[in-house]
Amino acid sequence: MVWLLTAMGRHATQFLFVGVFIGLALPGLADLFRPLLAPSVVMLLFAALLRVDWTAMSGYIRRPGIAAALIVWLLLFCPIVTWFLLKAIPAPQSLNAAIILMAAAPPILGSASIAMILKLDGALVVVGALLATLLTPLTVPPLALQLLGIQLDIGLGDFMLRLGLVVIIAFVGALIVRRFVTPADLASRAQLLDGIVVTIMLIFAIAIMAGVTDAIFERPKTVALWTVAAFIANPVLQLLGIAAFSWLGLRKALSIGLLSGNCNMGLMLAALPAERDADVLLYFAIAQLPMYMLPIVMVPIYKRLLKHELAAGGNPG
Repeated sequence: MVWLLTAMGRHATQFLFVGVFIGLALPGLADLFRPLLAPSVVMLLFAALLRVDWTAMSGYIRRPGIAAALIVWLLLFCPIVTWFLLKAIPAPQSLNAAIILMAAAPPILGSASIAMILKLDGALVVVGALLATLLTPLTVPPLALQLLGIQLDIGLGDFMLRLGLVVIIAFVGALIVRRFVTPADLASRAQLLDGIVVTIMLIFAIAIMAGVTDAIFERPKTVALWTVAAFIANPVLQLLGIAAFSWLGLRKALSIGLLSGNCNMGLMLAALPAERDADVLLYFAIAQLPMYMLPIVMVPIYKRLLKHELAAGGNPG
C-alpha cells in the first residue's frame, strides 16, 4: 500500500486528472463515497499542515497586512469583478449566477494540498483558505442578495461550530505527529503524503460527479457549454488573482491565483434555497473538472517559472 501511495504522490497530477473520469464512468460509487466527504475535509487539511512551514504560516498571522488584502480580494473583489465582466457577456442567467456564486465562495481547503503538490506557498494558502472560509457567512449572503437577488442561508453559529471542529481536529492531529516526527522525516515522505492527498481528492472527485453522467446523455449541449465556461472561469479568476498580487513576487502571486480559481462550491450548495436551480447545481459539479485537470498542465509551467525562485529560497512550503 505504501508503494502505491508513493507512486500516486509521484504522479499526483496524472492521478487527479484521471480521477474525474472515474467519477463519470462509475457514477454508482458516488453514493458509496458520499459519507466520506466530511472526514476527507479534515484529512486534507491535516495532510497540508504536516508539510507546511508553520513558522511561515505564523508569520502571515503576526503580520496580517497581506492576509487582510487577500481576504478582501477573495470575498469581495472577486465576485464583484466577475459580476461586472459577466454583464458584458450574453449567457444563460443560471450560468451567470453559478459563476458569480463560485467567485463569491471561499477557496477549497484542499487548495493547500494542491499548493504543496505544485510547490507554491503552502503557508499563505492555508492561512488564506482558512480565514476566507471563516468569514464567508458574513460576506456571501449579502453579496448573493445584492448581485443576484438570491437569499442564501449560511447559519453563522452552526457553520462556525462545524468549521471549528474541522480545524481543531486537523491542527491537533498535525501537532501530535510533528512532535514525534521531525520536519526532515516528513519532507522525506513528501510523495507518500501527496499520495494520501490524491486518494482523498479522488474520493471528492467521484462523489461530486453524481448526476453529471446522466446529464451528459440527457442535455449534452448544456453540459458542453457549462464545461467550457468552467474551464474559462477558473483560469480567468486565477489570472486576475496573479495580476492583483504580482507585487508580492511570482510564487506568492501564483499561490493567490490558485486560491482565487479553486472555490468551495460545496458550501454554496448547502446554502442555496430549497427551490434551487438545477442548472446551477450542474455547474457546481462540472466546475470541479478544472480543479482536478488543470494541475497537470500547470506543473511544468510553474516549474519553469519558479525554477530560479525555488532554487534561491529552497523552501517549497
